[in-house]
Amino acid sequence: MSGVLGAVDHKRIGVLYLFSALIFALIGGAEAMVMRAQLSLPNLKLLTPDTYNQVFTMHGTTMIFLVVMPVLTGFGVYLIPLMIGAHDMAFPCLSAVAFWLHIVGGLLLYLSFATGNAPNAGWFSYAPLSEKQYSPGPGLDFWAVSLILIGSGIIASAINFIVTIAASRTAGMTIRRLPLFVWMNLVNAVMIIFALPVLVASLVMLLGDRLLHARFFDAAQGGSPLLWQHYFWIFGHPEVYIMILPAFGMISEIIPVFSRKPIFGYPFVAASTLAIAFLSYGVWVHHMFAVALGRTLLSVFAAASMLIAVPTGVKVFNWTTTMLGGSIRFTTSMLFAVAFLLEFTIGGLSGVAFAAVPVDWQMTDTYFVVAHIHYVLFGGTLFAVFAGVYYWFPKMTGKLLDEPLGRWHFWLIVVGFNATFFVQHILGLLGMPRRVYTYADFPWWGPLNLISTIGAGILTFGVLLFVANVLVSLRFGAVAGCDPWNAWTLEWAEDFSAVTVQSRRPLWDLKHPEAPDWVPES
Repeated sequence: MSGVLGAVDHKRIGVLYLFSALIFALIGGAEAMVMRAQLSLPNLKLLTPDTYNQVFTMHGTTMIFLVVMPVLTGFGVYLIPLMIGAHDMAFPCLSAVAFWLHIVGGLLLYLSFATGNAPNAGWFSYAPLSEKQYSPGPGLDFWAVSLILIGSGIIASAINFIVTIAASRTAGMTIRRLPLFVWMNLVNAVMIIFALPVLVASLVMLLGDRLLHARFFDAAQGGSPLLWQHYFWIFGHPEVYIMILPAFGMISEIIPVFSRKPIFGYPFVAASTLAIAFLSYGVWVHHMFAVALGRTLLSVFAAASMLIAVPTGVKVFNWTTTMLGGSIRFTTSMLFAVAFLLEFTIGGLSGVAFAAVPVDWQMTDTYFVVAHIHYVLFGGTLFAVFAGVYYWFPKMTGKLLDEPLGRWHFWLIVVGFNATFFVQHILGLLGMPRRVYTYADFPWWGPLNLISTIGAGILTFGVLLFVANVLVSLRFGAVAGCDPWNAWTLEWAEDFSAVTVQSRRPLWDLKHPEAPDWVPES
């Protein structure tokens, strides 16, 4: 146990990140099921309003900061050194410190329940609701301190990624030959360096208001509640892409291998990543279209919000074109990758709808928003994570996940996810507000919420089947060998120090000396 707790090896730390993310995902999923039970029928009183707000806040905070970001960090810490031919992260001890900041922050967040007053102002904690006057308990203090710790760990990991990729690449691994997973993590790390300090600064200001009477966000004392929204969403919208770019990288590795074709348009995939990173800092106000900021300002941010869909669409085009004419092998990993394309596209299209100011005014604070964010982050990021787990599990454990169980897992997730969240688009169009603990028996609200709750039950069963698959495969899974997928990147090499990198597919060159990739690269 001491060897695990004191680990600095990137593989062990990567696995610890993945394990902690799984535990917190089960906790966050249980919180979601409690909410869905409360909302399954009209006028239910299973939870009090304040208890519902606490569960709602903890679910959102958990899934974003303790599940999605750590699981992506875990894959990065484990795989990036292997993919670039390095023996470890540039700063191994910093990797360990970042992980334990994440753990301490998560434990501190959940310790708030012991005070009898968990945070209850939503994962976004808008002022003035988050001020001491309206949330007098210690819950939001726990929330702010825990996110400062978690955010500091994320920043430390980002610095480590940048230095590792910049300074530890093996001979021949130029920037133009980086695996796309590494490339997108590099861009992602730069985004984190600019976005997360804003969150940490705003949390320090919130604590100053709550504990030191600083009044940054108190209008009665000369502060501005809108300042919190600006600070939070200057972090929050790049954060959406911080939570999806590494997932894009996973898809960019998986689809070519199981299509038996190189990625179509590598330069365009890489360049579109830079475009997303740049544009993501100019769209935060589309979260504030309901604020009276003036027609000109709203028009500028509406245009930027529509424009950012273009580089994302380029990626979807590249992935789809890669599959065209390929010899596709529909493993469970590939099934999740294909489903990712469909589910994420739905979420992306609803996001474009929100870029239109009149549509946003109609749909803001309705369940249409809930459906949108879940199609982006669950249908997008977590579908890609499932694809990544099935793909890289043999590398991490030496065992293959069971494919028949994997297919059951896939279909349960697809059916459960769409049953849960697609109907929420309709609920939003019918006017059901989000962040309410109960609702009146308006036409169709009850049946659609019941469908959503049943879907959540199916989704939960699918996640539990996945956990069972992992546990059974660890004990009884088929031995994978060093390269079960006949892949192309260095992490699958038995000894990457013996591989000469001359192209973007070094293992292909090793296996096919008669037709190597090292030709002039576009």
